[in-house]
Amino acid sequence: MRLEQEQPIFSTRAHVFQIDPNTKKNWVPTSKHAVTVSYFYDSTRNVYRIISLDGSKAIINSTITPNMTFTKTSQKFGQWADSRANTVYGLGFSSEGQLAKFAEKFAEFKEAARLAKEKSQEKMELATSPSQESATHDLQSPLTPESINGTEDERLISDSTQNTDLRPETNSMLFPHSSATITKHWEAELAALKGNNAKLTAALLESTANVKQWKQQLSAYQEEAERLHKRVTELECVSSQASGFKIQKTELNQTIEELEATLKAKEEELEELKEKVQHANHLQTHRDSVSEKLQETELHNQDLEGQLGELEQRLESSQLEQEVFRKSLRSLLELLDGKIFELTELRDSLAKLIEDS
Repeated sequence: MRLEQEQPIFSTRAHVFQIDPNTKKNWVPTSKHAVTVSYFYDSTRNVYRIISLDGSKAIINSTITPNMTFTKTSQKFGQWADSRANTVYGLGFSSEGQLAKFAEKFAEFKEAARLAKEKSQEKMELATSPSQESATHDLQSPLTPESINGTEDERLISDSTQNTDLRPETNSMLFPHSSATITKHWEAELAALKGNNAKLTAALLESTANVKQWKQQLSAYQEEAERLHKRVTELECVSSQASGFKIQKTELNQTIEELEATLKAKEEELEELKEKVQHANHLQTHRDSVSEKLQETELHNQDLEGQLGELEQRLESSQLEQEVFRKSLRSLLELLDGKIFELTELRDSLAKLIEDS
């Protein structure tokens, strides 16, 4: 790399990962802690690059092409494929804002690379016009690997993630004067897309099987974080004896923060896998829920039938009590009528005695 010819135009800090070259599924960390990731502009070549150094080692050296795609796979993690490096880079950020800013710059510089590519194509078309046929052979050199590697980028992305944009982009540099070549190119693209779809299906099935492995890794990260927290506590107890412990504490706190960021990223990926598994079992769960509700309804109906029987019994008892009450009232009325008749006779007798006297 010749960084003295390039200018950094944007920098941020992130954890750097690369896809496992063997499995093409698991992420391998290439930095032990958050490092600086910068966009560089090479004015001599008119290209944009993403570069990150871990000490003197270059862990990212990726030239941005118009066919690259930066994909956000979670709230704080994003990735892109570089076909020339034959790998997929992943970045874990400490906040959503940093990820959004990095993605915004990626889109901006990708558009700048596209415009530069179009200008280069226009110059080439002018150079290959009939009025300049003699210079055609000399102007074929601008066809660099950068201008024809778009579909390889998309293949790498489709092998490493399930959130891939599978739409091929038109490449006007692929011998526009030959229709047969274009037809063969699109047939190859179609076959590649079919293969990518099959790979995505297989990756989805395998991701379900990897849930247990993710849980074990998360458990290991949690145990490591707890161990480091205990170590920090011990260092705090003896910090008054030596000032050197403060430096160790700072390093341990930084390591804990990095582990927590990695843990959050793993947890987010695990949550995504769980959501996919839950979505696959959603219909079964819904059916079980309906069956339980139906059983509860049947039990509730049985309870209502029992309550209805009790109410009917109470109604019959109330009717019997009312009948007995009516009979008692009739008896009382008859007795009252007899007493009234006796009182009437007594009154008549008394009145007769008064008259006689």
